[in-house]
Amino acid sequence: MNNINERIENMNIGKIISKISIGLFVLIILSSIFGTVGAGERGVLLQFGAVQDKVLGEGLYLKIPFIHKVVKIDVRIQKDEIPASAASKDLQIVTSRIALNYHLDPDSVNKIWQEVGKNYNNRIIAPSIQEAVKAESAKFTAEELIIKREEVKEQIKANLTKRLLERSIIVDEFNIIEFEFSKAFNEAIEAKVTAEQLKLKADRDLERIRIEAEQKIAESRGKAEAIRIEAQALRQNPQVVELRWIEKWDGKVPTYWGGASPFIGINR
Repeated sequence: MNNINERIENMNIGKIISKISIGLFVLIILSSIFGTVGAGERGVLLQFGAVQDKVLGEGLYLKIPFIHKVVKIDVRIQKDEIPASAASKDLQIVTSRIALNYHLDPDSVNKIWQEVGKNYNNRIIAPSIQEAVKAESAKFTAEELIIKREEVKEQIKANLTKRLLERSIIVDEFNIIEFEFSKAFNEAIEAKVTAEQLKLKADRDLERIRIEAEQKIAESRGKAEAIRIEAQALRQNPQVVELRWIEKWDGKVPTYWGGASPFIGINR
């Protein structure tokens, strides 16, 4: 009797285990059929490892278990900072640091995965930045790279945008964080700036001296003209001398005149 009961219990346990196994198998199958693509992502559909034309958008998707696989790729804006080195038009070596904001073309992530995979930063973006910086820096002298920085930036950005767009990568923002030149070039620039400042100061001093000289000449001419006019007036009217004498007279008669007014007998 005990043996029969044990067999019944074993059969019941076996049925329970079998049902649990079937349930787990069903769950595994269902989980492999359904999947989701998150916000800011796209799904690349692979069939037996081969990239398909269909790109999966955000949300729920269906796939065939053991046949299909979905690779999720981020299509949100990403940022890279990459050093770049180039030679200027006058053969000065310039080292710069580039900040790039970009995103993958959502409709072409399957192409990117097929041609490059996820390592597009090192295989596409970094080399493209290097080539764009070299191509555009060679059009400017080292001094122009400093003076025309905004123009240089726009030309490098246009060059880089064209290169990356061919690989389904879209440029959102581009900035040159810094330009660095050799120590010899920096010293030469500093010496040039100092020389220009000294020249400017010398020019200003020369202009000041010229203006002061012109003022003195004008003042001398004014005095000479005043003397000429007064001399002419004296020649034409001798009484002007008497008038000047009266203007300066303090009212006292010199003793050698005997107390008489010096103006008695003056012809009127």
